[in-house]
Amino acid sequence: MSKSERLFELLTLLRSKRYAVTAAQLAERMEVSERTIYRDIQSLIGSGVPIQGEAGIGYMLQDGSHLPPLMFTDKEILALELGMRMVRAWSDDELAQASQSASAKILSVLPDKLKQQVESFPIFVPEIHTASETARRGKMLRHATDDKLKIEIHYSDHKGAETQRCLQPLGQIFWGKVWTLVAWCELRDDYRHFRIDRISKLTILDKKFETNKTKNLEHYLKQHAPDA
Repeated sequence: MSKSERLFELLTLLRSKRYAVTAAQLAERMEVSERTIYRDIQSLIGSGVPIQGEAGIGYMLQDGSHLPPLMFTDKEILALELGMRMVRAWSDDELAQASQSASAKILSVLPDKLKQQVESFPIFVPEIHTASETARRGKMLRHATDDKLKIEIHYSDHKGAETQRCLQPLGQIFWGKVWTLVAWCELRDDYRHFRIDRISKLTILDKKFETNKTKNLEHYLKQHAPDA
């Protein structure tokens, strides 16, 4: 991470808090030393950012220094925060980290009243991210989908029968309990879906594939819509 990126992240963290945060807390969150935090605080102050506080007590932005709030209603902000908490709990580690960063950026531009509403949100989602094998495979599948790389899986169906498939991954669907992979199966030459927790082995192949108007996630969803 460059110094400019680190300063931006530090400023975002300070904007997201209504109270003073110690250098130790900031250092733990950003995974740097306290000495680095002290230097970065001085750099921000030197560039005109209105930070108040001192070592051993904590730092915060002066009142009235936050940016104007985003153009969302109160309920929209709460819905966004709820969604990001779900991402942190049930997706892979990359998306969980991205969600944490996005949440901090949104909180950083909210007025104190709305920020307090978010902090006391009455719907609880445990944010303990579990580094499960399913989450790890989900991340691999997401990368393969983005890069349009074929995959090979060993899969057990609901009866326990094991098969080996070469697939073109098109996307993933979360059903509230399980993640499923939507893919073009080269064996069946058609769409198939697979529960990710039933994949026992996953290999990303160095073979590209292409999507088209009759082979993509949107087309699959339209075909399988309730009114289709």
